[in-house]
Amino acid sequence: MLGIFNRPYGDPNLMPLAIGPMPILTILSAYLLFVLKLGPWFMANRKPFQLRGTLKVYNAVQVLYNILIFILCMYIILTTPHYKFSCLTPLALDHEMKKWERLLVYSYYLNKILDLMDTVFFVLRKSHKQITLLHLIHHTSMPAIGYNLIRFFGYGGHIIVVGILNVLVHTIMYTYYFISAGSSPAVKQSLWWKQYITIMQMVQFVLMFSHSIWTLMTPNCQANRITIYVVLVASFLMLVMFSNFYIQAYIMPKAEKSANDKLK
Repeated sequence: MLGIFNRPYGDPNLMPLAIGPMPILTILSAYLLFVLKLGPWFMANRKPFQLRGTLKVYNAVQVLYNILIFILCMYIILTTPHYKFSCLTPLALDHEMKKWERLLVYSYYLNKILDLMDTVFFVLRKSHKQITLLHLIHHTSMPAIGYNLIRFFGYGGHIIVVGILNVLVHTIMYTYYFISAGSSPAVKQSLWWKQYITIMQMVQFVLMFSHSIWTLMTPNCQANRITIYVVLVASFLMLVMFSNFYIQAYIMPKAEKSANDKLK
């Protein structure tokens, strides 16, 4: 079983932070240690940091980063006849567009590592209610899964659709965070579309799941089956968890308020 770790890399062109398991293991271990232990200990007797300017810059960087990934992705798709959404396979290592495909997937992988800063800011601002089990699972699983798919199957292929959908949702999500960061309560209250971001996240998981089924049903498709099954399972689990969060955060409070109003 351990022999799987002796398999050749899916792509011999190794990129920094994807040259082996140690970089991502170190990053995720340090992340969890800070979020669960060191951060709360450090903030125990301190007032929450406001970080208004820092958050504005961070969210602006995230918006631009996700837009650039989307533009690069569309450039590759529109200029490479090889890409067919019903059956996405990585470009050959000697393909003239391979360097762009590699850059695209690696940039997305780095973006999932950058996303870990969301939780770091929650800790420093003492926004403990936002550090849910769903949040931690989502933020740690994305870079972990990303590394393993790169490690064993290379850059590109079925994972491209995951990236397209995810960066679109994150562009809107971080735009919301940019507007709300440091804003007055009145401005935050006017941002009526917050709950629709969660709906968009659920829709993306439905689309990821559906696309994976479509790929499995496509005759003679050579897309890597393990990657497809990973996306199937991950998107289904995320859909269940995000749906539960949506019910707890938006539906149940409205139901309770309606019931209380009837009792008055």
